[in-house]
Amino acid sequence: MYKSIIVLLILFPSTLYTKEIHPVTTIEASGLVSDFVEDAGYLYVATDAGVVDIIDLSSQKIVKQINFEPMETSTGEFIPTRIHSVDRFQGKTLLVTSDISAYRNVWIDDGNDLKKIIDEKRHLMPKSALFTSDGKIVFGTFGSDVSLYDNEENYQLYNTHISESTMGGMVLSHDKKKMVISDESGTVRLIDVKSSKIEKVYSSEHVDNIYRVAYSNGIIITAGQDRRVGVYAENKKPYHIKSDFLVYCVGLSPSGSIGVYSSGTEHHLQLFNTENGVKTDTLIGHFATPNKIMFINENALISAGDENRIFFWKIDE
Repeated sequence: MYKSIIVLLILFPSTLYTKEIHPVTTIEASGLVSDFVEDAGYLYVATDAGVVDIIDLSSQKIVKQINFEPMETSTGEFIPTRIHSVDRFQGKTLLVTSDISAYRNVWIDDGNDLKKIIDEKRHLMPKSALFTSDGKIVFGTFGSDVSLYDNEENYQLYNTHISESTMGGMVLSHDKKKMVISDESGTVRLIDVKSSKIEKVYSSEHVDNIYRVAYSNGIIITAGQDRRVGVYAENKKPYHIKSDFLVYCVGLSPSGSIGVYSSGTEHHLQLFNTENGVKTDTLIGHFATPNKIMFINENALISAGDENRIFFWKIDE
C-alpha cells in the first residue's frame, strides 16, 4: 500500500497541490466586453455599448471613457455602436467598430480627438487592427487578408491573402515585429509584419477552427472549436491538451511558461505548465463564457467574457 502511494506521488505530484483561485476583484464595464488592452498602467476596455472604459489599474476605477455615437437604422431606431477591437501605441488608441451597413470603421483617438481613418465605404471587414512597432497599422480580415496601412501617408503598403479559410485569431509578438494568425482549418502561421512573408506554418494540433491565439517568448498556444489547446514551442514537438468543452480563449505569461485556457461549461479558466502540459490551478468566478485572457505580469492576469465585468486574478509565484 505504501509503495502504491509513493508511486502516485511520483507520477502525479502536481495534482496534489492544485487549487481553486477566485478573482481578487471585478470591475463593472459599460457593456458586454469585446476586447481590452493594457498600456502604461491603464486598461482600455472595448464594449458593445459604444464605450471604451479607461481603467486606472492602481485605483481599479474607470477614470475616462471614449464614446461613440449610436447608429441609426433604416427604421429610425438608434442602436449602440459595437466596438470589436482595441489597441494602444504611443498615446493613441486604435479601434474597430461596426457600421449599420455591416462593414466596419477604423478609428484613432489621440486623447483629444476621435478620428475615423477608414470608413465603411471601403467595404472592409477587419476582424482585428493592431499597431506595429513603428506606429503603422496591420489589419486582419475575416477573409484571411492581412494589410499594412501607413496612417500618416494614408497609404496601403501591402494586402496579402494568407489563407483560403476564415481567419480565427491574430496576435503580435511583444516587439510587434511578428504576428501569429490561425484560421478555420486549424492552421497556425508565423508571419513577418513588415513584409507579410510567412516564416513558418506549424504542424496542426487542431482538426477544426481556432478561435484565438496567444504568443509570448517564442511559444504559441491556441484555442480550438475541437476542444483542444495547441502548444507550439521553438525547436520542440507541438502537442495539444484535450478539454471537455469548446476552448474560446487562451493566454500566456510573459515568460511563456504558464498557459491558461477557458475550460468547461461552468466558465472556468484552467492554468497549465506549457513545458509538459500539466494542468495546475483553476480560476473560478466567470458567469459567462470567457473570450479574452491577458497576463499583465508573470503572476497577475485579467480576463473578460460575454458579460459586463472585468476579472482580476493573482496566481502563486
